[in-house]
Amino acid sequence: MRDVIAVILGGGQGRRLRPLTSQRAKPAVPVGGKYRLIDIPVSNCIHSGITRMYVLTQFMSASLHRHIMQTYRFDAFSDGFVHILAAQETPQRMDWFQGTADAVRRCQRYVAAHRPKQVLILAGDQIYLMDFRAILEFHKEKRADVTVGVVPATRAELGGLGVMRVDPSGRVIEFVEKPRAPEVIDKLAADTAYLSEHGLAGRGEHLASMGLYVFESVALATLLADTSKVDFGKEIIPEAIREFKVMAYPFPGYWRDVGTISSYYQANLELTKPDPPFSFHRPGFEIFTRARHLPPSRVFDSRIDRSVIAEGCLLDRTTVERSVVGIRTIVGEGSFVADSVLLGADYYDTDEDAEVAAAQDLPPTGIGRGCRIERAIVDKNARIGDDVVIRDKSGAPDFEGTNYWIRDGIVVVPRGAVLRPGTRI
Repeated sequence: MRDVIAVILGGGQGRRLRPLTSQRAKPAVPVGGKYRLIDIPVSNCIHSGITRMYVLTQFMSASLHRHIMQTYRFDAFSDGFVHILAAQETPQRMDWFQGTADAVRRCQRYVAAHRPKQVLILAGDQIYLMDFRAILEFHKEKRADVTVGVVPATRAELGGLGVMRVDPSGRVIEFVEKPRAPEVIDKLAADTAYLSEHGLAGRGEHLASMGLYVFESVALATLLADTSKVDFGKEIIPEAIREFKVMAYPFPGYWRDVGTISSYYQANLELTKPDPPFSFHRPGFEIFTRARHLPPSRVFDSRIDRSVIAEGCLLDRTTVERSVVGIRTIVGEGSFVADSVLLGADYYDTDEDAEVAAAQDLPPTGIGRGCRIERAIVDKNARIGDDVVIRDKSGAPDFEGTNYWIRDGIVVVPRGAVLRPGTRI
């Protein structure tokens, strides 16, 4: 693993995940009550023995930078690091990263300075557990120049994924990013024998890219030399198939891309199942995050069922069902929360904060008394007054407002938004 450098892509503007990405980068979006999405690839690397990582950032990255700096510190006797490489002006270029490949190209000199044999490229906005030693061993055994992590996918899921066709040995012979035409999708259907052999049968008829790549350093440098190619899925991987040996590494485990509000919502609610498909505390493979030293949550005369409750919460005579409740969440007396994701707060209101809020006729941070919150995502530091009702909006058209959005039938209350007492949504 000392020959491997990991490069984690911080993502672009994340328009499909707005308003959660209106004030933060995608990898900085909270998940699972107390974590951030970036914690998942970084933790996977650490558990895999890969301790040298670069995180490439560009859009609304201040909170992501702060989280990484406060969380990942290796001791003085280790050569491990998690370094941030932000988009920057140079004598050669004075614009933003133009795509995933362009981002890696423009930071390549920092990576090459460590003389790695392999470069592991990861996305910063996916949920999965993987020991990367397995894919690196596969990559070496197959004598591959490039290896792409793949998962099974149904036809309905292909619109947002790269899809490939492989030969019986697993070598990639065709790759199409986000196919639309039915005849192209039909042509890319995976061989059923290959799916069965690798434990992927019954979960989809196609092989989709995880956006996870292992490159031999020489192959990566060669492929990035053409500055007209700016994206891995659209341009680099199809070009690599023509010039190099590209292998598909079948991943049979849980994997979810959280690029939309719907997928983000579902991924969080899956954590509330009795046997969730993904766990943040798998023995020996835990997900790390910032140690906040918060007090335990306090619960008074409340009913909680199939929910995840993070630290520092105060639940006062409430009902919480099938929900994820983030750090420092306060839910007032008589409120009902179901099928919702509450991201919590960055702080507790002080007496002075309460006085200022009262002077401005604002409710306190958190959820007030007598509220009913169903099928919603409430971002951090939101102020929801007493007797507010948010109901399931399945089937409702998408909507963008000041105090709430609707995406895929899910109500999203943006970061720091205010819902006045008695609001009905």
